[in-house]
Amino acid sequence: MRNILVTGGAGFIGSHLVDRLMSEARRVTVVDNFDEFYDPALKRANLNAHLGRDNFELIVADITDAAMMRELFARRRFDAVVHLAARAGVRPSLEDPLAYEATNVRGTYALLEAARLTGVQRFVFGSSSSVYGLNARVPFSEDDPTSQPISPYAATKIAGEAACQVYSHLYGMRAICLRFFTVYGARQRPDLAIHKFARLIEAGRPVPLFGDGQTKRDYTYVDDIIAGVWAALNYEASAFEIINLGDAATVELRRLVELLEQALGKRAVIDWQPPQPGDVPITCANIDKARHLLGYNPQTPIAVGIEKFVAWFRQH
Repeated sequence: MRNILVTGGAGFIGSHLVDRLMSEARRVTVVDNFDEFYDPALKRANLNAHLGRDNFELIVADITDAAMMRELFARRRFDAVVHLAARAGVRPSLEDPLAYEATNVRGTYALLEAARLTGVQRFVFGSSSSVYGLNARVPFSEDDPTSQPISPYAATKIAGEAACQVYSHLYGMRAICLRFFTVYGARQRPDLAIHKFARLIEAGRPVPLFGDGQTKRDYTYVDDIIAGVWAALNYEASAFEIINLGDAATVELRRLVELLEQALGKRAVIDWQPPQPGDVPITCANIDKARHLLGYNPQTPIAVGIEKFVAWFRQH
């Protein structure tokens, strides 16, 4: 498995995966459209260390361009695909659901079809804990129903998983869908809570907290996620799997702010806001399956991860 495509490889999670693959002397191709959802210069900087290397190629393209994807796959003959490109975020998906459907559903089908036509046998899909929606069972297990999504973003990720299952069933493609739980760490998108809160606390500006501050998330450090993605790439058993990647612990929103205050050495000014549509009250991963199938074992508790994030934040 030498020749690997990473879609969305200039982004937060994708660029960390590229670092790992390049350290293993793989041939890596990145497809990224440098969408202006946040500053494209930040994403370009994530790949600076690899530009110009013989075993790295950056393709600026949109995954929804099916003809271009077919041409790229035919030219490069990939051994595996890690599909991380997506329109991300629950709240923005409420504002533009059709754009989310185009990228997250049709874009996924364009990649799967290009993979089918060129005989790619490994396809790893970056899904999300959002698919669990209003799930009453905690922690969330892979066999729990996903019939209550509460955002267009979540619905598109469910559709992406279904597409992977179809291609695995029809064409024998090994497809692994990884449900990521609230990933954070160096290079995190500026709009995500930990990065946004750190920026506001550092500047002495009000931090908007929605609801009563008691919502809980399973925050997962990016290095642990990358270890899980790497293991999924090398997974050899069944043809199709859905696997949670989380920390298997929940952190209340108010506690998250306290940890940021401690790491930054500054107090937060809280701006309480009403609850937001699309937000779920809790996410928590059952990672027994990941432990069993992938040898997954998260190493970074939230207090340590926040310290690491703040160290990166202050350097940038």
